[in-house]
Amino acid sequence: MKGIILIGFMGAGKTTVGKLLSEKTGMEHIDFDDKIVEEIGMTIQEYFDLHGEEAFRERETNVLKRYLDHNQVVSTGGGIVMRPENRELLKQMAPVIYLQTKPEVFIPRLKHDHTTVRPLVVSKSPEEIRQVFEPRIPFYEESASLVVATDDRTPEEIVHEILENI
Repeated sequence: MKGIILIGFMGAGKTTVGKLLSEKTGMEHIDFDDKIVEEIGMTIQEYFDLHGEEAFRERETNVLKRYLDHNQVVSTGGGIVMRPENRELLKQMAPVIYLQTKPEVFIPRLKHDHTTVRPLVVSKSPEEIRQVFEPRIPFYEESASLVVATDDRTPEEIVHEILENI
C-alpha cells in the first residue's frame, strides 16, 4: 500500500487518526508539524512570531516535497492546502484523506488543547476561527481523494472507513 496523507483543519484529528492508521497498517507515522519543529528548533508559534506565516508555509512545502513517495502515514498541518503548489503536490500523492470536521466539533477541541500552540487560532473567538477555516474548505475538497466525515465518530470508526475505501 502506498502511504496515506491526512489533511483537514486544526483539531480534526489528523494526528490521532494518523497514529491509529500507523498501528493498523504497520506504516510509520509522520506528523509534519513535529518534523518542522524538529528542524527549526523552536515552536511553531515562535517561528510565526519571528518569520511570519509565509516562511512557515515555505518550510511546510519543503517537508511535503521530501515525503512525496514515502510509504508512510502522514498527518499534515491544517494550512498545508493554502499554497497552490502544495495542492498540486498533494494530488501526486494517493490517497489523500480529508478529515472533514465541523467548527462545532473542532473549536472546543482547539480551546481545550493546551499541548500545542496554534498561531492562527490562539486567542481568537469562535467566529474568528471560522474565518480562518471557511476559505480552506474548497482547497481541502480539491486536494482529497477521499472525504471522511469525522463528527460524532470515534478514531477507530474513522480509520475503519479509510481502510475500507482506499
